[in-house]
Amino acid sequence: MDAKTAAKAVKQGQVSPVYLLYGSEKYQMKEFAALLESELLTKEDKDFALIHMDLGETPIQSVVEEAETVPFMVPRKLIFARDTSLFTAGKDNNKIEHKIEALLDYLENPADYSVIVFMVQSEKLDERKKIVKAVKKKGTALAFLPLNGDELLKWVEKKALKQNCSFAPGAADALVRNAGTSLQTLSGEVDKLCLYAGAGGTIDETTVNRMVARSTEQNVFVLVEDIANLRIDKALAIYYELLKQREEPIKIAALITRQFRIILQVKTLSKQSYSQQQIASQLGIHPYAVKIAGEQARKFEASRLENILNHLGDLDYKMKTGGVDKALGLELFLLRLGA
Repeated sequence: MDAKTAAKAVKQGQVSPVYLLYGSEKYQMKEFAALLESELLTKEDKDFALIHMDLGETPIQSVVEEAETVPFMVPRKLIFARDTSLFTAGKDNNKIEHKIEALLDYLENPADYSVIVFMVQSEKLDERKKIVKAVKKKGTALAFLPLNGDELLKWVEKKALKQNCSFAPGAADALVRNAGTSLQTLSGEVDKLCLYAGAGGTIDETTVNRMVARSTEQNVFVLVEDIANLRIDKALAIYYELLKQREEPIKIAALITRQFRIILQVKTLSKQSYSQQQIASQLGIHPYAVKIAGEQARKFEASRLENILNHLGDLDYKMKTGGVDKALGLELFLLRLGA
C-alpha cells in the first residue's frame, strides 16, 4: 500500500492498528501524521488522546503498555513513537533495552482503542528484523521517498490549484530550480506566490524569478544549465552576482565541479539502463536533480565532461596554491567554456 491509498482508507474510516512510516521525505510524512491526527481525534480530545514517545529514550515495551492502557475520558488514543534504530540496520548506540517480543505479542491482538505510529527517518528498513516483518504483516508500512522530477512539478502545481491559482508553462520548473527540492521550502514559496497572484491568478516565470531568491547552490545549478546551453553571458552574470554577495570563488568552483561530476555520473549510469530513482539512490541526490542532470548530459560528450572536470581539478589546485587569482581564474575558465 502506498501513502495515497492509505490516506484514502483513513478518510473512509479504515484505520490500521499500527503504522510504520519511513523515508527521507519528512514533509509528506508529517502530512500523513497530521491526517491521522485530524481524522481520529477531536480538538477537545487531544490533551488526553495524543501521546508522543521517543524510542531513543523509551523502551518499546512502554509504548505497548501505553497502547494497552484504556484511554481516560476519550474514546481512542493516538501514539506517535519516534524511532532511532529499532527498525533499521546499523548499530544501536543508546542504552535502552527494547523487548521486541512485547510488540510482536501486541500485534497478534492489538487494542481497538489505540493506534501506534512509528516514525522512522531512514530511506530503508532492515527487512531481516522480526519486528519489521511483523509490522508489515499485521500493520501498515508506508514509504515516504523523494518525488521524481515529474511528480515534484505536479505536486507544486497541485499545491497552487488548492489555493485557486495556477502556474504558467515553465513557471513550476523555474520555482524548483530557484528554491530547490525541499517540499517544506516549496510549500512556503507557493503560498507566497499565490498570495501575490491573488485568487484566480496565474504565476509566470518572470514572477518566480523576481520573487523567489536562489541559494548559492541553486545559483550554481542554473549557472551550469546556462553553460550547457552555451549561454555563457548569463552564466557570467550569475557568477558576478555571487561575487557581489561575497561568495568565495573556491566554493563556487567546488559546486560547479560537483554538478559536472553528477552530470557525468548520470550520463554513465543512464547508459547502463539505470532508472531515475535508481540513479538518485546510487548518487544520494534528489530524483529531480537526476532529471535535470540527464537533460544536461545529452548536451555533452562523456570525453568533454571528463576534460571539464580535469580543468576544474587543475583550477582548484592553482586557486588554493596561489597560482592564479581566484576570481579571475574562475572567470577565465567560464569564458573558455564558451570558446
